[in-house]
Amino acid sequence: MSSGTWTLGTSRFALEFGLDAPGAMLLAAGALLWIFAAIHAIGWAPSRGNTGAFAVAWLMTLTGSIGVFVSADVVGFYFLLAVLSVGASALVLQGAQPASLRAAAVYLGVALLAEAFLLAALVLMAQSPGISGLRIDALAAGIAQHPRADLIVWLLVVGLGMKAGVVPLHFWMPMAYRAAPTPAAAVMSGVVVKASVIAMIRLLPLHSMPSAPAIALVVLGLSGAFFGVAIGLGKRDPALILAYSSVSQLGFIAAMVGMGGAKALVLAAPTAVAFYAMHHLLVKGALFLAVGAAPFARVRLLMWPAGVIALGLGGLPFTGGWLAKYASKDLMGDGFVGVLAVLSSIATTMLMLHFLRHLRVCAGRDGVSDARRAGAGLMVATWLAMALASVLMPWWIYLATDQRGAFSAFAVWSAAWPVAIGVALSTLISRWVRTQHGGDSAQTPAWLTSMERAGQRMSIAGEHVDTWVRRWPVAGLLLLGVCAATYFALRTWH
Repeated sequence: MSSGTWTLGTSRFALEFGLDAPGAMLLAAGALLWIFAAIHAIGWAPSRGNTGAFAVAWLMTLTGSIGVFVSADVVGFYFLLAVLSVGASALVLQGAQPASLRAAAVYLGVALLAEAFLLAALVLMAQSPGISGLRIDALAAGIAQHPRADLIVWLLVVGLGMKAGVVPLHFWMPMAYRAAPTPAAAVMSGVVVKASVIAMIRLLPLHSMPSAPAIALVVLGLSGAFFGVAIGLGKRDPALILAYSSVSQLGFIAAMVGMGGAKALVLAAPTAVAFYAMHHLLVKGALFLAVGAAPFARVRLLMWPAGVIALGLGGLPFTGGWLAKYASKDLMGDGFVGVLAVLSSIATTMLMLHFLRHLRVCAGRDGVSDARRAGAGLMVATWLAMALASVLMPWWIYLATDQRGAFSAFAVWSAAWPVAIGVALSTLISRWVRTQHGGDSAQTPAWLTSMERAGQRMSIAGEHVDTWVRRWPVAGLLLLGVCAATYFALRTWH
Protein backbone atom coordinates (compact mmCIF):
# COMPACT_ATOMS: atom_id res chain seq x y z
CA MET A 1 0.00 0.00 0.00
CA SER A 2 1.04 3.59 -0.44
CA SER A 3 2.30 5.62 2.50
CA GLY A 4 -0.66 7.99 2.26
CA THR A 5 -3.45 6.44 4.33
CA TRP A 6 -6.42 7.77 6.22
CA THR A 7 -8.08 6.46 9.37
CA LEU A 8 -11.74 5.93 10.18
CA GLY A 9 -12.58 5.51 13.86
CA THR A 10 -11.13 6.37 17.25
CA SER A 11 -7.96 5.50 19.13
CA ARG A 12 -9.73 2.47 20.64
CA PHE A 13 -10.75 1.00 17.29
CA ALA A 14 -9.99 2.35 13.84
CA LEU A 15 -9.83 1.11 10.26
CA GLU A 16 -7.08 2.24 7.91
CA PHE A 17 -7.59 2.96 4.23
CA GLY A 18 -5.09 3.70 1.49
CA LEU A 19 -4.54 3.32 -2.22
CA ASP A 20 -1.71 1.84 -4.26
CA ALA A 21 -1.35 1.75 -8.05
CA PRO A 22 -3.12 -1.63 -8.56
CA GLY A 23 -5.92 -0.58 -6.24
CA ALA A 24 -6.29 2.76 -8.01
CA MET A 25 -6.68 1.10 -11.42
CA LEU A 26 -9.28 -1.37 -10.22
CA LEU A 27 -11.08 1.26 -8.14
CA ALA A 28 -11.40 3.68 -11.07
CA ALA A 29 -12.64 1.01 -13.47
CA GLY A 30 -14.89 -0.54 -10.84
CA ALA A 31 -16.49 2.77 -9.92
CA LEU A 32 -17.21 3.45 -13.59
CA LEU A 33 -18.88 0.06 -14.03
CA TRP A 34 -20.92 0.49 -10.85
CA ILE A 35 -22.23 3.85 -12.12
CA PHE A 36 -23.27 2.60 -15.56
CA ALA A 37 -24.62 -0.69 -14.21
CA ALA A 38 -26.76 1.25 -11.72
CA ILE A 39 -28.23 3.33 -14.54
CA HIS A 40 -28.75 0.11 -16.51
CA ALA A 41 -30.58 -1.31 -13.47
CA ILE A 42 -32.96 1.68 -13.52
CA GLY A 43 -33.93 0.66 -17.03
CA TRP A 44 -34.22 -2.97 -15.97
CA ALA A 45 -36.31 -2.25 -12.84
CA PRO A 46 -39.75 -1.15 -14.19
CA SER A 47 -40.76 -4.72 -15.06
CA ARG A 48 -39.65 -6.11 -11.66
CA GLY A 49 -42.16 -4.64 -9.20
CA ASN A 50 -40.77 -4.12 -5.68
CA THR A 51 -37.03 -3.45 -6.02
CA GLY A 52 -36.30 -2.58 -2.37
CA ALA A 53 -34.51 -5.87 -1.69
CA PHE A 54 -32.49 -5.44 -4.86
CA ALA A 55 -31.42 -1.94 -3.78
CA VAL A 56 -30.27 -3.17 -0.35
CA ALA A 57 -28.29 -6.04 -1.85
CA TRP A 58 -26.86 -3.68 -4.48
CA LEU A 59 -25.62 -1.16 -1.89
CA MET A 60 -24.12 -3.88 0.32
CA THR A 61 -22.20 -5.30 -2.62
CA LEU A 62 -21.12 -1.84 -3.74
CA THR A 63 -19.82 -1.00 -0.24
CA GLY A 64 -17.87 -4.24 0.02
CA SER A 65 -16.38 -4.25 -3.47
CA ILE A 66 -15.21 -0.63 -3.41
CA GLY A 67 -14.07 -0.90 0.20
CA VAL A 68 -11.84 -3.91 -0.48
CA PHE A 69 -9.82 -1.90 -3.02
CA VAL A 70 -8.95 0.78 -0.45
CA SER A 71 -8.57 -1.28 2.74
CA ALA A 72 -5.10 -0.94 4.27
CA ASP A 73 -5.53 -3.20 7.32
CA VAL A 74 -6.69 -6.80 7.51
CA VAL A 75 -9.61 -6.13 9.88
CA GLY A 76 -11.25 -3.70 7.47
CA PHE A 77 -10.37 -5.89 4.50
CA TYR A 78 -11.90 -9.03 5.98
CA PHE A 79 -15.00 -7.19 7.24
CA LEU A 80 -15.66 -5.59 3.85
CA LEU A 81 -15.01 -8.89 2.09
CA ALA A 82 -17.70 -10.49 4.26
CA VAL A 83 -20.11 -7.65 3.46
CA LEU A 84 -19.33 -8.18 -0.22
CA SER A 85 -20.04 -11.92 -0.05
CA VAL A 86 -23.39 -11.51 1.71
CA GLY A 87 -24.46 -8.68 -0.60
CA ALA A 88 -23.47 -10.55 -3.76
CA SER A 89 -25.33 -13.70 -2.71
CA ALA A 90 -28.42 -11.54 -2.08
CA LEU A 91 -28.02 -10.05 -5.56
CA VAL A 92 -28.10 -13.55 -7.07
CA LEU A 93 -31.40 -14.14 -5.24
CA GLN A 94 -32.94 -11.18 -7.07
CA GLY A 95 -32.89 -13.13 -10.32
CA ALA A 96 -36.31 -14.51 -9.33
CA GLN A 97 -35.62 -17.78 -11.12
CA PRO A 98 -36.08 -21.31 -9.73
CA ALA A 99 -32.31 -21.71 -9.84
CA SER A 100 -31.61 -18.41 -8.03
CA LEU A 101 -32.01 -19.80 -4.50
CA ARG A 102 -29.73 -22.72 -5.23
CA ALA A 103 -27.12 -20.52 -6.95
CA ALA A 104 -27.17 -18.00 -4.09
CA ALA A 105 -26.73 -20.77 -1.49
CA VAL A 106 -23.80 -22.28 -3.38
CA TYR A 107 -22.22 -18.85 -3.88
CA LEU A 108 -22.49 -17.99 -0.18
CA GLY A 109 -21.30 -21.42 0.92
CA VAL A 110 -18.18 -21.27 -1.26
CA ALA A 111 -17.52 -17.67 -0.19
CA LEU A 112 -17.69 -18.55 3.51
CA LEU A 113 -15.46 -21.59 3.06
CA ALA A 114 -12.93 -19.51 1.13
CA GLU A 115 -13.01 -16.82 3.81
CA ALA A 116 -12.37 -19.46 6.48
CA PHE A 117 -9.10 -20.38 4.74
CA LEU A 118 -8.30 -16.70 4.39
CA LEU A 119 -9.05 -15.98 8.06
CA ALA A 120 -6.72 -18.77 9.16
CA ALA A 121 -3.97 -17.28 7.01
CA LEU A 122 -4.52 -13.78 8.38
CA VAL A 123 -4.42 -15.01 11.99
CA LEU A 124 -1.11 -16.76 11.34
CA MET A 125 0.28 -13.70 9.54
CA ALA A 126 -0.51 -11.56 12.58
CA GLN A 127 1.74 -13.89 14.61
CA SER A 128 4.83 -13.25 12.46
CA PRO A 129 7.97 -12.33 14.45
CA GLY A 130 8.57 -8.61 14.77
CA ILE A 131 5.14 -7.62 13.43
CA SER A 132 3.21 -4.89 15.20
CA GLY A 133 -0.12 -3.66 13.92
CA LEU A 134 -2.42 -5.16 11.29
CA ARG A 135 -1.50 -3.28 8.13
CA ILE A 136 -1.72 -5.47 5.06
CA ASP A 137 1.66 -4.46 3.61
CA ALA A 138 3.49 -5.15 6.90
CA LEU A 139 1.87 -8.56 7.35
CA ALA A 140 2.60 -9.59 3.76
CA ALA A 141 6.23 -8.54 4.12
CA GLY A 142 6.56 -10.54 7.33
CA ILE A 143 5.40 -13.87 5.90
CA ALA A 144 8.94 -14.84 4.89
CA GLN A 145 10.07 -14.69 8.54
CA HIS A 146 7.17 -16.79 9.81
CA PRO A 147 7.98 -20.39 10.84
CA ARG A 148 4.84 -21.53 8.99
CA ALA A 149 5.35 -19.43 5.87
CA ASP A 150 4.53 -22.29 3.47
CA LEU A 151 1.27 -23.04 5.30
CA ILE A 152 0.23 -19.38 5.19
CA VAL A 153 0.85 -19.14 1.45
CA TRP A 154 -1.09 -22.35 0.79
CA LEU A 155 -4.04 -21.08 2.85
CA LEU A 156 -4.02 -17.84 0.87
CA VAL A 157 -3.78 -19.64 -2.46
CA VAL A 158 -6.66 -22.00 -1.64
CA GLY A 159 -8.93 -19.34 -0.17
CA LEU A 160 -8.32 -16.68 -2.81
CA GLY A 161 -8.33 -19.28 -5.59
CA MET A 162 -11.82 -20.36 -4.54
CA LYS A 163 -13.06 -16.77 -4.53
CA ALA A 164 -11.50 -16.20 -7.96
CA GLY A 165 -13.21 -19.27 -9.42
CA VAL A 166 -9.99 -21.09 -10.26
CA VAL A 167 -10.66 -24.62 -11.57
CA PRO A 168 -11.71 -27.02 -10.04
CA LEU A 169 -13.53 -24.73 -7.57
CA HIS A 170 -15.14 -22.68 -10.31
CA PHE A 171 -18.64 -24.23 -10.28
CA TRP A 172 -20.24 -21.34 -8.37
CA MET A 173 -19.40 -18.83 -11.08
CA PRO A 174 -21.60 -20.03 -14.00
CA MET A 175 -24.47 -20.76 -11.60
CA ALA A 176 -24.36 -17.31 -10.00
CA TYR A 177 -23.85 -15.25 -13.17
CA ARG A 178 -26.63 -17.02 -15.04
CA ALA A 179 -29.13 -16.78 -12.17
CA ALA A 180 -28.44 -13.13 -11.26
CA PRO A 181 -30.20 -10.18 -12.95
CA THR A 182 -28.19 -8.75 -15.84
CA PRO A 183 -26.93 -5.58 -14.06
CA ALA A 184 -25.97 -7.72 -11.05
CA ALA A 185 -24.14 -10.22 -13.26
CA ALA A 186 -22.27 -7.31 -14.85
CA VAL A 187 -20.87 -6.00 -11.55
CA MET A 188 -20.26 -9.48 -10.15
CA SER A 189 -18.28 -10.67 -13.16
CA GLY A 190 -16.54 -7.33 -13.50
CA VAL A 191 -15.90 -5.84 -10.06
CA VAL A 192 -16.83 -8.32 -7.32
CA VAL A 193 -14.52 -11.12 -8.41
CA LYS A 194 -11.61 -8.65 -8.56
CA ALA A 195 -11.59 -8.58 -4.76
CA SER A 196 -9.70 -11.86 -4.95
CA VAL A 197 -7.28 -10.40 -7.48
CA ILE A 198 -6.37 -7.37 -5.36
CA ALA A 199 -6.03 -9.68 -2.35
CA MET A 200 -3.60 -11.91 -4.27
CA ILE A 201 -1.54 -8.88 -5.25
CA ARG A 202 -1.38 -7.48 -1.73
CA LEU A 203 -1.24 -10.58 0.48
CA LEU A 204 0.87 -13.11 -1.42
CA PRO A 205 4.64 -12.63 -0.83
CA LEU A 206 5.68 -12.41 -4.48
CA HIS A 207 9.25 -11.55 -3.44
CA SER A 208 9.69 -14.85 -1.59
CA MET A 209 6.83 -17.09 -2.64
CA PRO A 210 7.46 -20.84 -2.21
CA SER A 211 7.75 -22.60 -5.55
CA ALA A 212 5.02 -25.22 -4.96
CA PRO A 213 2.04 -22.83 -4.49
CA ALA A 214 3.36 -20.56 -7.26
CA ILE A 215 3.51 -23.50 -9.68
CA ALA A 216 0.08 -24.67 -8.50
CA LEU A 217 -1.38 -21.28 -9.39
CA VAL A 218 0.20 -21.42 -12.83
CA VAL A 219 -0.93 -24.99 -13.56
CA LEU A 220 -4.48 -24.61 -12.25
CA GLY A 221 -4.81 -21.14 -13.75
CA LEU A 222 -3.80 -22.18 -17.26
CA SER A 223 -5.89 -25.36 -16.97
CA GLY A 224 -8.86 -23.17 -16.13
CA ALA A 225 -8.07 -20.84 -19.02
CA PHE A 226 -8.57 -23.69 -21.50
CA PHE A 227 -11.27 -25.52 -19.53
CA GLY A 228 -13.49 -22.43 -19.45
CA VAL A 229 -13.19 -22.03 -23.23
CA ALA A 230 -13.88 -25.70 -23.91
CA ILE A 231 -17.06 -25.73 -21.81
CA GLY A 232 -18.17 -22.31 -23.03
CA LEU A 233 -18.02 -23.45 -26.65
CA GLY A 234 -20.71 -26.00 -25.84
CA LYS A 235 -23.18 -23.41 -24.47
CA ARG A 236 -25.85 -21.41 -26.29
CA ASP A 237 -26.96 -18.90 -23.62
CA PRO A 238 -24.86 -15.72 -24.07
CA ALA A 239 -24.78 -15.09 -20.30
CA LEU A 240 -23.55 -18.61 -19.63
CA ILE A 241 -20.90 -18.31 -22.34
CA LEU A 242 -19.67 -15.12 -20.63
CA ALA A 243 -19.62 -16.93 -17.28
CA TYR A 244 -17.31 -19.62 -18.63
CA SER A 245 -15.25 -16.91 -20.28
CA SER A 246 -14.77 -15.46 -16.79
CA VAL A 247 -13.60 -18.86 -15.56
CA SER A 248 -11.04 -18.79 -18.37
CA GLN A 249 -9.89 -15.21 -17.82
CA LEU A 250 -9.64 -15.47 -14.03
CA GLY A 251 -7.60 -18.61 -14.53
CA PHE A 252 -5.20 -16.68 -16.75
CA ILE A 253 -4.93 -13.92 -14.13
CA ALA A 254 -4.16 -16.51 -11.44
CA ALA A 255 -1.44 -17.91 -13.69
CA MET A 256 0.02 -14.41 -14.04
CA VAL A 257 0.15 -14.10 -10.24
CA GLY A 258 1.80 -17.50 -10.01
CA MET A 259 4.42 -16.55 -12.59
CA GLY A 260 5.07 -13.31 -10.72
CA GLY A 261 5.72 -15.32 -7.56
CA ALA A 262 7.85 -17.90 -9.36
CA LYS A 263 10.02 -15.18 -10.90
CA ALA A 264 9.95 -12.96 -7.78
CA LEU A 265 8.83 -10.00 -9.92
CA VAL A 266 7.56 -8.09 -6.93
CA LEU A 267 7.64 -4.71 -8.71
CA ALA A 268 6.37 -5.65 -12.18
CA ALA A 269 3.80 -8.33 -11.33
CA PRO A 270 1.24 -6.31 -9.30
CA THR A 271 0.91 -3.60 -11.93
CA ALA A 272 0.70 -6.05 -14.84
CA VAL A 273 -1.87 -8.24 -13.09
CA ALA A 274 -3.96 -5.24 -12.06
CA PHE A 275 -3.88 -3.80 -15.58
CA TYR A 276 -5.01 -7.10 -17.10
CA ALA A 277 -7.73 -7.47 -14.44
CA MET A 278 -8.84 -3.86 -14.98
CA HIS A 279 -9.37 -4.54 -18.70
CA HIS A 280 -11.29 -7.73 -17.97
CA LEU A 281 -13.44 -5.81 -15.47
CA LEU A 282 -14.45 -3.25 -18.09
CA VAL A 283 -15.03 -5.67 -20.96
CA LYS A 284 -16.89 -8.36 -19.06
CA GLY A 285 -19.11 -5.79 -17.37
CA ALA A 286 -19.83 -4.19 -20.75
CA LEU A 287 -20.64 -7.51 -22.43
CA PHE A 288 -23.10 -8.49 -19.71
CA LEU A 289 -24.79 -5.13 -20.18
CA ALA A 290 -24.87 -5.92 -23.91
CA VAL A 291 -26.79 -9.11 -23.12
CA GLY A 292 -29.31 -7.04 -21.17
CA ALA A 293 -29.62 -4.45 -23.94
CA ALA A 294 -29.72 -6.96 -26.82
CA PRO A 295 -33.53 -7.31 -27.09
CA PHE A 296 -33.88 -3.54 -27.58
CA ALA A 297 -30.82 -2.71 -29.70
CA ARG A 298 -30.41 -2.62 -33.45
CA VAL A 299 -28.16 -5.35 -34.76
CA ARG A 300 -25.36 -3.04 -35.90
CA LEU A 301 -25.53 -0.89 -32.78
CA LEU A 302 -25.11 -4.05 -30.73
CA MET A 303 -22.74 -6.20 -32.75
CA TRP A 304 -20.05 -3.78 -33.92
CA PRO A 305 -19.05 -2.50 -30.46
CA ALA A 306 -19.52 -5.97 -28.96
CA GLY A 307 -17.33 -7.48 -31.66
CA VAL A 308 -14.49 -5.02 -31.04
CA ILE A 309 -14.34 -5.39 -27.26
CA ALA A 310 -15.04 -9.14 -27.27
CA LEU A 311 -12.16 -9.82 -29.66
CA GLY A 312 -10.12 -7.47 -27.51
CA LEU A 313 -10.13 -10.19 -24.84
CA GLY A 314 -8.12 -12.27 -27.31
CA GLY A 315 -5.69 -9.40 -27.90
CA LEU A 316 -7.09 -7.69 -31.02
CA PRO A 317 -4.54 -4.98 -31.97
CA PHE A 318 -5.28 -1.40 -30.93
CA THR A 319 -7.90 -2.43 -28.35
CA GLY A 320 -7.48 -2.36 -24.60
CA GLY A 321 -7.05 -6.13 -24.71
CA TRP A 322 -3.99 -5.69 -26.91
CA LEU A 323 -2.40 -3.59 -24.19
CA ALA A 324 -3.45 -6.09 -21.50
CA LYS A 325 -1.88 -9.00 -23.40
CA TYR A 326 1.26 -6.95 -23.92
CA ALA A 327 1.42 -6.25 -20.17
CA SER A 328 1.26 -9.99 -19.45
CA LYS A 329 4.16 -10.97 -21.73
CA ASP A 330 6.98 -10.28 -19.28
CA LEU A 331 5.28 -12.41 -16.65
CA MET A 332 4.38 -15.32 -18.92
CA GLY A 333 7.75 -15.33 -20.70
CA ASP A 334 8.78 -16.94 -23.99
CA GLY A 335 9.01 -20.56 -22.81
CA PHE A 336 6.36 -23.23 -22.50
CA VAL A 337 4.10 -21.03 -20.36
CA GLY A 338 4.42 -18.26 -22.94
CA VAL A 339 3.33 -20.68 -25.68
CA LEU A 340 0.29 -21.65 -23.62
CA ALA A 341 -0.51 -17.96 -23.14
CA VAL A 342 -0.54 -17.49 -26.92
CA LEU A 343 -2.74 -20.57 -27.34
CA SER A 344 -5.13 -19.14 -24.75
CA SER A 345 -5.45 -16.00 -26.91
CA ILE A 346 -6.48 -18.20 -29.84
CA ALA A 347 -8.95 -20.09 -27.65
CA THR A 348 -10.41 -16.88 -26.20
CA THR A 349 -10.94 -15.49 -29.70
CA MET A 350 -12.87 -18.62 -30.65
CA LEU A 351 -15.04 -18.41 -27.55
CA MET A 352 -15.81 -14.73 -28.11
CA LEU A 353 -16.88 -15.38 -31.71
CA HIS A 354 -19.12 -18.15 -30.39
CA PHE A 355 -20.59 -15.63 -27.93
CA LEU A 356 -21.15 -13.05 -30.67
CA ARG A 357 -23.04 -15.55 -32.83
CA HIS A 358 -25.47 -16.28 -30.01
CA LEU A 359 -25.72 -12.64 -28.95
CA ARG A 360 -26.81 -11.73 -32.46
CA VAL A 361 -29.78 -14.09 -32.15
CA CYS A 362 -31.01 -12.00 -29.20
CA ALA A 363 -30.67 -8.63 -30.98
CA GLY A 364 -33.91 -6.74 -31.52
CA ARG A 365 -36.11 -9.78 -30.93
CA ASP A 366 -39.88 -9.40 -30.69
CA GLY A 367 -42.11 -10.13 -27.75
CA VAL A 368 -40.64 -7.61 -25.30
CA SER A 369 -43.20 -6.21 -22.86
CA ASP A 370 -44.05 -2.52 -22.72
CA ALA A 371 -42.75 -2.36 -19.12
CA ARG A 372 -39.32 -3.47 -20.25
CA ARG A 373 -39.34 -1.20 -23.30
CA ALA A 374 -39.82 1.79 -20.97
CA GLY A 375 -36.22 1.47 -19.82
CA ALA A 376 -34.78 0.29 -23.13
CA GLY A 377 -33.09 3.62 -23.90
CA LEU A 378 -31.16 3.60 -20.61
CA MET A 379 -30.08 -0.01 -21.08
CA VAL A 380 -28.78 0.57 -24.60
CA ALA A 381 -27.09 3.86 -23.63
CA THR A 382 -25.26 2.35 -20.66
CA TRP A 383 -24.12 -0.60 -22.72
CA LEU A 384 -22.62 1.72 -25.35
CA ALA A 385 -21.02 3.92 -22.69
CA MET A 386 -19.33 0.90 -21.07
CA ALA A 387 -18.19 -0.37 -24.46
CA LEU A 388 -16.54 2.98 -25.14
CA ALA A 389 -14.96 3.06 -21.67
CA SER A 390 -13.52 -0.44 -22.09
CA VAL A 391 -11.65 0.76 -25.17
CA LEU A 392 -10.53 4.20 -23.97
CA MET A 393 -9.70 3.64 -20.29
CA PRO A 394 -6.87 1.09 -20.81
CA TRP A 395 -5.31 3.46 -23.35
CA TRP A 396 -5.59 6.38 -20.96
CA ILE A 397 -3.86 4.45 -18.18
CA TYR A 398 -1.21 2.98 -20.48
CA LEU A 399 -0.28 6.33 -22.02
CA ALA A 400 -0.17 7.92 -18.55
CA THR A 401 2.70 5.54 -17.69
CA ASP A 402 4.71 7.00 -20.57
CA GLN A 403 5.31 3.62 -22.19
CA ARG A 404 5.35 3.01 -25.93
CA GLY A 405 6.56 -0.57 -26.29
CA ALA A 406 3.21 -1.87 -27.51
CA PHE A 407 3.48 0.32 -30.63
CA SER A 408 6.32 -1.65 -32.18
CA ALA A 409 5.59 -3.61 -35.34
CA PHE A 410 6.63 -6.84 -33.62
CA ALA A 411 4.19 -6.23 -30.75
CA VAL A 412 1.33 -5.61 -33.20
CA TRP A 413 2.15 -8.74 -35.17
CA SER A 414 2.49 -10.83 -32.00
CA ALA A 415 -1.03 -9.83 -30.99
CA ALA A 416 -2.59 -10.04 -34.46
CA TRP A 417 -1.71 -13.54 -35.60
CA PRO A 418 -3.27 -15.44 -32.64
CA VAL A 419 -6.53 -13.53 -33.18
CA ALA A 420 -6.39 -14.28 -36.92
CA ILE A 421 -5.86 -17.99 -36.25
CA GLY A 422 -8.73 -17.96 -33.73
CA VAL A 423 -11.05 -16.37 -36.30
CA ALA A 424 -10.00 -18.87 -38.97
CA LEU A 425 -10.45 -21.89 -36.69
CA SER A 426 -13.82 -20.63 -35.45
CA THR A 427 -15.03 -20.15 -39.01
CA LEU A 428 -13.87 -23.60 -40.11
CA ILE A 429 -15.44 -25.32 -37.08
CA SER A 430 -18.70 -23.42 -37.55
CA ARG A 431 -18.89 -24.52 -41.20
CA TRP A 432 -18.02 -28.11 -40.28
CA VAL A 433 -20.74 -28.20 -37.63
CA ARG A 434 -23.31 -26.87 -40.09
CA THR A 435 -22.27 -29.49 -42.64
CA GLN A 436 -22.32 -32.38 -40.16
CA HIS A 437 -25.58 -31.43 -38.45
CA GLY A 438 -27.76 -30.27 -41.29
CA GLY A 439 -27.28 -26.55 -40.82
CA ASP A 440 -27.76 -26.55 -37.05
CA SER A 441 -24.72 -24.51 -36.05
CA ALA A 442 -25.77 -24.70 -32.38
CA GLN A 443 -25.30 -28.49 -32.29
CA THR A 444 -22.54 -29.36 -29.83
CA PRO A 445 -19.74 -31.70 -30.98
CA ALA A 446 -19.45 -34.95 -29.01
CA TRP A 447 -16.06 -34.11 -27.49
CA LEU A 448 -17.39 -30.84 -26.11
CA THR A 449 -20.46 -32.63 -24.72
CA SER A 450 -18.16 -35.05 -22.88
CA MET A 451 -16.19 -32.18 -21.35
CA GLU A 452 -19.41 -30.44 -20.39
CA ARG A 453 -20.67 -33.56 -18.63
CA ALA A 454 -17.35 -33.87 -16.78
CA GLY A 455 -17.67 -30.26 -15.64
CA GLN A 456 -21.26 -30.88 -14.52
CA ARG A 457 -20.18 -33.91 -12.49
CA MET A 458 -17.53 -31.79 -10.77
CA SER A 459 -20.16 -29.14 -10.00
CA ILE A 460 -22.59 -31.72 -8.60
CA ALA A 461 -19.85 -33.24 -6.44
CA GLY A 462 -18.97 -29.79 -5.08
CA GLU A 463 -22.62 -29.08 -4.29
CA HIS A 464 -22.95 -32.42 -2.45
CA VAL A 465 -19.93 -31.52 -0.33
CA ASP A 466 -21.42 -28.09 0.37
CA THR A 467 -24.78 -29.64 1.35
CA TRP A 468 -23.07 -32.15 3.67
CA VAL A 469 -20.96 -29.46 5.35
CA ARG A 470 -24.04 -27.29 5.95
CA ARG A 471 -25.74 -29.98 8.07
CA TRP A 472 -25.94 -28.89 11.72
CA PRO A 473 -23.97 -31.83 13.24
CA VAL A 474 -21.20 -31.52 10.65
CA ALA A 475 -21.08 -27.72 10.79
CA GLY A 476 -21.02 -27.80 14.60
CA LEU A 477 -18.13 -30.28 14.71
CA LEU A 478 -16.22 -28.29 12.12
CA LEU A 479 -16.77 -25.09 14.11
CA LEU A 480 -15.47 -26.76 17.27
CA GLY A 481 -12.49 -28.07 15.34
CA VAL A 482 -11.68 -24.63 13.95
CA CYS A 483 -11.95 -23.06 17.44
CA ALA A 484 -9.70 -25.74 18.94
CA ALA A 485 -7.15 -25.40 16.15
CA THR A 486 -7.12 -21.60 16.52
CA TYR A 487 -6.67 -21.90 20.30
CA PHE A 488 -3.72 -24.29 20.05
CA ALA A 489 -2.17 -22.21 17.23
CA LEU A 490 -2.30 -19.07 19.35
CA ARG A 491 -0.80 -20.91 22.33
CA THR A 492 1.98 -22.34 20.17
CA TRP A 493 3.05 -19.03 18.63
CA HIS A 494 2.72 -17.00 21.81
